[in-house]
Amino acid sequence: MNLESFIRDIPDFPKAGILFKDITPLLADPGAFRASIERIAEHYAHTEIDAIAAAEARGFLFAAPLAIALRKPLVPLRKPGKLPYRTYSLKYDLEYGQAELHMHVDGIVSGARVLLVDDVLATGGTMRAGGQLVEQAGGSVVSCAFLLELGFLNGREKLAPHDVFSLLKY
Repeated sequence: MNLESFIRDIPDFPKAGILFKDITPLLADPGAFRASIERIAEHYAHTEIDAIAAAEARGFLFAAPLAIALRKPLVPLRKPGKLPYRTYSLKYDLEYGQAELHMHVDGIVSGARVLLVDDVLATGGTMRAGGQLVEQAGGSVVSCAFLLELGFLNGREKLAPHDVFSLLKY
């Protein structure tokens, strides 16, 4: 199945000059969505992983079924005020301002090998922050997995030295 055929280009979104890669047609097709999860799961089938962590919200769309497929716990990385228990937190810079991620203090045990998951690798800022949060909790990042990567934004470089796997690359 050609998964790229399910990615729609939207010119000038969210602002003029941007060519947005819309994944909603892939999500709307159960066969394509399933194939994307199966291919990512297959890539990590023989990798030692203790947990899967993902930043809200679109990262959850891929991380949740992947966690089920790999039979691993899912650890949500959320915006401030969204998690009810004690959290680790990390503020980080984005190209257009600041953001913050939180994770329950018991989400990852010390020494855990964690797979970070998101839908799109753009500039890499959110996943780098996610990795720092995992490390703050005593875990280590095994790899970062994405449905698609916008290579021209060089996000992969921000995630070094971590392994990065992208199903689709633009």
